[in-house]
Parts: sequence; C-alpha cells; structure tokens
Amino acid sequence: MKRVLTAAILIPPSVWLIYWGPGLAVQAVIALMAVLCFYEYLGLLKGYGWDTLGPAGFAAGLVLLLIPQADLLFVALIALFLMALSLRAGDVKTVLPQSAAVLLGVVYIFGAWRCASGLREISPHWLFFALVLNWIGDSAAYYFGRAFGKRKLAPVLSPKKTWEGSAASVVASVLFGVIYLGRFVPETPAWEIVALAGAANIAGQIGDLSESAFKRGAGAKDSGSLLPGHGGWLDRLDSSLFAMPLVYFWVLRPW
Repeated sequence: MKRVLTAAILIPPSVWLIYWGPGLAVQAVIALMAVLCFYEYLGLLKGYGWDTLGPAGFAAGLVLLLIPQADLLFVALIALFLMALSLRAGDVKTVLPQSAAVLLGVVYIFGAWRCASGLREISPHWLFFALVLNWIGDSAAYYFGRAFGKRKLAPVLSPKKTWEGSAASVVASVLFGVIYLGRFVPETPAWEIVALAGAANIAGQIGDLSESAFKRGAGAKDSGSLLPGHGGWLDRLDSSLFAMPLVYFWVLRPW
C-alpha cells in the first residue's frame, strides 16, 4: 500500500514537470535527484568502511551536471582532483578504491542525469520514455515472475528475480515504446523503437542488478528510506540511471 501511495503522490507532479515545467525548474529538480541519489550512494560506500570524499564528490558532480560544455576533459580533471584529495587518507590502501569509487559515483549518477537534461531539451517525450520504460518493465517482471517464474536470474544479487520475469519486462517495455513513441514521435521507425526499447530495458535491468550488488556488498537492504515502500531514490531510479544514457546516445546518433 505504501508503494502505491508513494507512486500516486509523485507521478502527477513528475509528469507535469517533464512536459510543461519551466526549464529552470526542470534543471533544479534534476540536480536535486542527482544529489539525493549520490547521497545514498555515498551511504553505501560507508558500508565498505571507506571515509568517502563526499563534499568533493558533490561539487564535482554538480560541475559535470551543470557546466554547459562539460565533456571528457572535465571527467579527466575530476578524476585527478579526487585522486589528489584521497592522498589525505590515513590508510594508503584506501587511496585507490576510495577515489575510484567516488569517481564512479559522480559519472554514474551525475552523468546519467546530465543525459536526462539533454533528452528533455530534445523533447519531453524522449525523457518520459527513458524514465518510464523500465518502471513498466519492472511491474511486468514482478507480476509475471511471481506467477510463472521458475529459473533464477541472479540468485546471489536478487534471489526473487527470474528469467521469465526478465523476459516479460523486455516485452512490456517494447510494447510501451511502440505505443508511446509511435504516437508521440511518429518519425521513429518501428524497428528502431523495438530495438531501442529492448536495449534500454536490458540496460535498466543491469542497472538494477548493479545497485543490488552495491547494497549487498555494503550489507544494506535499501539505499535509503525516503520513499516509503520503495526504499531510497537510488533504489527507485537505478534502472533509469542506466537506461537514460543509452537512450540519449541513440537519439544523438554520434556515429
């Protein structure tokens, strides 16, 4: 019940923001989501016994998210910055894993939300698609997996997930993509919608399993408790953090 109520409260303002929200408000909420996800990520790192570079990570992430021309040069500079700060650690054995883990979080979280900002600039429909496709897939996986799932997908990372549920998730995301993009981005060929929705769903499932691995390594059940019934923001958005960059890459067509 808590899960449904939380979703019912968050969905209407989220939809309004994606489609009709002023650009500055959208950017502010994206920055807030990135900060909340990164805060929970740092909490997981503490479960590994690392005194993380939290303030530096937040600063570096916001630079990556908000500077208009941020690119690989900024990522390289952020890496050097974090490595330099990690030299203050009392235990030299933590210098490499600590700086590497914070850099991963900055790119993983703030980089993904930068892609969300780019998708919204191209079209609100692309951002909505990138966010929603895995949520629909997750619901299909849950119900179909409970009814028909037999073969475990990743028993160590997520014992309740099954291959049958995973397949249902892909099918549901593809159907959503065909219906939604076919209606609102009709210039996109059907074969491309099918390929993109399927690939983004699989990326999202990998994102979900990756966050499960982080949590199990940290000895945590959830990344946080800010969303009743869902856990934390990172728990709710882990699949989207993998899907949004893939969709953005596809839409940009850098090739």
